[in-house]
Amino acid sequence: MNFVVKMKELAISASKRLILPEGTEPRVVRAARTVLDERIAGSVTLLGKIADIQEVAKKEGVDLKGIQMISPGADANLGKYAEVYYELRKQKGMTREQARIDIIDTMRWGAMMVHLDDADAMVGGADRPTADILRAGLAIIGTLPGLKTASSCFVMTDMDPQYGTEGAMIFSDCAVVPNPTPAQLADIAESACHSCREFLNTEPVAAFLSFSTKDSAKHDDVTKVKAAVDILKAKNVDFVFDGELQADAALVPSVTDKKAPGSPVRGKVNVLVFPNLDAGNIGYKLVQRLGKAQAFGPFLQGFAKPISDLSRGASVEDIITTCAVTLSRAK
Repeated sequence: MNFVVKMKELAISASKRLILPEGTEPRVVRAARTVLDERIAGSVTLLGKIADIQEVAKKEGVDLKGIQMISPGADANLGKYAEVYYELRKQKGMTREQARIDIIDTMRWGAMMVHLDDADAMVGGADRPTADILRAGLAIIGTLPGLKTASSCFVMTDMDPQYGTEGAMIFSDCAVVPNPTPAQLADIAESACHSCREFLNTEPVAAFLSFSTKDSAKHDDVTKVKAAVDILKAKNVDFVFDGELQADAALVPSVTDKKAPGSPVRGKVNVLVFPNLDAGNIGYKLVQRLGKAQAFGPFLQGFAKPISDLSRGASVEDIITTCAVTLSRAK
C-alpha cells in the first residue's frame, strides 16, 4: 500500500486531536481545512490571535467552520499552563513571571497542550526553524523513557524490493543531530527501530553504518560507531542490530558473508543508522535522486508524545501528509 494512503487511513481510524501552532500561516490554514474535511484528525486547533487567523482564512478563501482557534495570551488556561511550565523549568532558573511570558509562544503552548493531554499531536515548522519545535518539545514533552536524544528519520519507499521491507526502509538520523556521541547514536538507533515498527509495521533489523566493517579500518569515527553498538548490547534491546558495517556489507548478503560472516542482520536490514548528519543527509538524497526512491520526512522521533517538524518550504500537501503521519502515532 502507498505509504501516504496507509498513514491517512491510520490517522482517520485513530481520530485524534491535532494542534497547529502556526495558525496564521496561509499554507497551514489551508491544510487544516483539508485535514478536518478528510477526517484525518478528529479535531483541529489553530493557535494565534483569532482575528489574525480569521483574516488569513478570508484571504485564502478558507471556511473555518469546525476548526478550533486559541489565542494563548487570552485563553483561560494561561495561568495553568504557565504554572506547569514553571515547574518543568524552575531548575533551569525559570521564574513564574517569565514562564507566563514564555508559554504564550504558540510552539510552547502547543507542546503544553500535548503534554497535558489537551491534544494528541502537534505539527509545526512551516514558518519557524526546526530548533524552535525541538526546544519546545524537549523542554515540555521530553523524550521516551530510556532515551535522552530527539532525532529524525526518513521513510524511504519504492526502492528495489530485495532491500528492506519490500523496498521500504528507515534512514536515521538525516536532519537533527549533526555529530552524535556514541550514546546519542545508540538512542538514534533505538528511536529509528520504534519508527520502523510504526511506519513499516514490521520488526526492525538495524545496521550501524561506517566506512569500516568489523575493524577493517581504525579511526575515531569507527570507534564511535563501535561504542554505540556496545551501548545497545548492554541495554539488551528488543530488536536485531549489528555494526560497524559498510553499506554493502549491511545490504548485500554475499558481501555480508565475506566481510561480516555470521552477522545476524544478513539479508534482513530495514533500518540504516548513519554515523553523522553528513552521511545521513547525503545518503537519503542520493537514494532519492539517483535511485528514484520516495523520501518521506524528516519525521521527529524519540519524543514521549508525537510532534513533527515541517520544512519551511513545505507545500500544503506536505503539511497534510505530515499531519497524517504524526496523528497515526498518537496513542
